[in-house]
Amino acid sequence: MLLNVTLILFSTIFAFWISAICGGGASLILLPLLSLMLPISLVPFSLTVGTFSSSVSRIVIFRKSINWKIFFWFVPFSIPAVLLGAWLMIFLNPIYLQFFIGIFLIVNIGELFRSKKEQVQNEKPFPNYYLAIVGFLAGFVSGVTGAIGLLFNRLYFRYGLTKEEIVATRAANEIFLHSIKLIIYIELGLYSTPAFWLGVVIAIGALISAITVKYILPYLSEYTFRKIGYGAMVLSGFILLFSTSQKIIIKDNISLNVETDETTIKWRQSNLDLEYSFEDGIVLKRGISQNELPENLKLKYFKFTKKYDKVFLKKVFKFGKKPSYKFNLYKNNIYTKFEYDV
Repeated sequence: MLLNVTLILFSTIFAFWISAICGGGASLILLPLLSLMLPISLVPFSLTVGTFSSSVSRIVIFRKSINWKIFFWFVPFSIPAVLLGAWLMIFLNPIYLQFFIGIFLIVNIGELFRSKKEQVQNEKPFPNYYLAIVGFLAGFVSGVTGAIGLLFNRLYFRYGLTKEEIVATRAANEIFLHSIKLIIYIELGLYSTPAFWLGVVIAIGALISAITVKYILPYLSEYTFRKIGYGAMVLSGFILLFSTSQKIIIKDNISLNVETDETTIKWRQSNLDLEYSFEDGIVLKRGISQNELPENLKLKYFKFTKKYDKVFLKKVFKFGKKPSYKFNLYKNNIYTKFEYDV
């Protein structure tokens, strides 16, 4: 436990330094680490306890830089969404949403290669209704995962906010979401004592980071600040995509088997066979039960079950052709196959 606390503390200080320099992202950096220490359903509570204190400290330090126009369009629409997201935590596994968040973050890789001139030209503000839509999406994502971080940084960049304004406005927007989420998580029982104390450790690390970061920001240009921000978005995307994909593979029992003439992908209880040949091109085969057979082939199936030890059925899909049905038959460990068109 002491090792976990030490690791979280120093990781938090570093993550919130990076977060302040990039305009966000601490939660997404800590998300994979916390997932190793806590059940996935308790990670949002722990993150929220820690990031709430971070938002408070940043508002105190950068309160004069808050952009109130964005705040008043963003917050009212995010509140009902965070209620919906937190409620759906009972039914949804957040790992799938985190997977798609990772993909969304990686898509920003093109921004890393924009010149300073192109970046300035791309900073036309969105209409006000867009702020409301983004507020709703931010609230929903935050309710399910406990993190927003870098996900909506592009919104702040498009409005041409300074680095201090981004830090302050994000903190003001998120402090209301964090307050509501904490109440909901407790009401729904999505918390634990270890999750709380890890959240307290994150809060301490975030406070240390907030006090020291004001000495770092003045040394960064706006252009460098934005480049680092987009770089952190892409890096966090790759980390999140890798960590969540590993868990999804284990959870859903996904496996890939490559042979000379056949590639088999298994997912949960289903399996798909992908084959390629010069004659038929790409062929997809899906395992089926006897109930999915046409009536005339059901008779063949029952005859085969009397003659062979095992009978496996697959429906075969070929591009530009009608589906066919394949019978894989085994008797005394000898394999025989038949394929029928319908």
